[in-house]
Amino acid sequence: MTTARWAWAEVDLGAIEQNVRTLKALTPPRTLFMAVVKSNGYGHGALHVARAALAAGADRLGVATVDEALEIRGAGIDAPLHVLSEPPASSADLFLDHDIIPTVTTREFALSLGRAAAERAMTARYHLKVDTGMNRIGVRAEEAPRFAAGLKGVPGLVQEGTFTHFATADVPGDWDFARQMERFADAIDAMRTEGVDPGITHAANSPATILYPQSHFDMVRCGIAIYGLHPAPATYDVVDLAPAMSVKARATLVKRIGMGEGVSYGLTYRAAAPTVIVTLPLGYADGVHRVLSNEMRVLVCGQRAQQVGRVCMDQLMVEVPRGCDVSVGDEVVLVGIQGSERIIMDELAAAAGTINYELACSFGMRLPRVYR
Repeated sequence: MTTARWAWAEVDLGAIEQNVRTLKALTPPRTLFMAVVKSNGYGHGALHVARAALAAGADRLGVATVDEALEIRGAGIDAPLHVLSEPPASSADLFLDHDIIPTVTTREFALSLGRAAAERAMTARYHLKVDTGMNRIGVRAEEAPRFAAGLKGVPGLVQEGTFTHFATADVPGDWDFARQMERFADAIDAMRTEGVDPGITHAANSPATILYPQSHFDMVRCGIAIYGLHPAPATYDVVDLAPAMSVKARATLVKRIGMGEGVSYGLTYRAAAPTVIVTLPLGYADGVHRVLSNEMRVLVCGQRAQQVGRVCMDQLMVEVPRGCDVSVGDEVVLVGIQGSERIIMDELAAAAGTINYELACSFGMRLPRVYR
């Protein structure tokens, strides 16, 4: 528990390590493992997660932005580090300064990177992103072989790898997934025909790593699963993951209200009988989505308790179960275990109409983290 604030997220680094080892065990022995620690480690803390994942056998790290990569390098972590989308061409020098591996999707950025490397008499590694059907970023699969061949002779450049990303890997037996796999394999074969070495080929995200062994290629990229959060309902029966994050708070006020009295903005909740309300010092600025108002449960006295009234920016209120004696300073669990009861991130996500990924990132916005 933090002393400056009575609301916090606990992160079990042992769970991170366990999950990395569990996921690696699904892959062939020589398959590389990238731990994706973007968005501050999905809210868990990128630097702590990166160190734990590497200690458990991860070979490489993946982030989304140059700033995220610079934070990792600034902490002294020297593992191979990828930025998984193409940055502005003006950032080319930063990749060389800090030994960061960029994604290439346009000739403009590739040439800027090559010029910057050649001027230093260096060689810059890059990974070519192939769009096989997600239509987000990347060179279209049918154009990728010629694109790669056009960069083959550029001074200062070397294509270390080639990758794609799946849109529907969370759906077992999906036709679109199979089509993306086929397009990627065809693009790789065509590159070789063009005289291009595709290098490290990789495609599998967390669900593909778990559900589709044929997608592992030379490396897998796992994000959400290393945090112990399942990427799809279908993965629960395939692999056991240990949730790393718990979200907790301590009661700041305990108040008895009368029948008919309301709670919070708009008085959207009114007591059906005299009851006890406990206030917790966290709200939607901490990742407890406002849409969860009057919908979510928390754990008090080892029991499930109803959150009541609108979730505020910095506070939320809970109706104390009958027979439960709560005092200021007592611990309440929003995500995690108390006694024999458990609330998992997926439960909150379902109530909020979103996914566990978003909630985990949201809890990382302002809540202090305590590492175990």
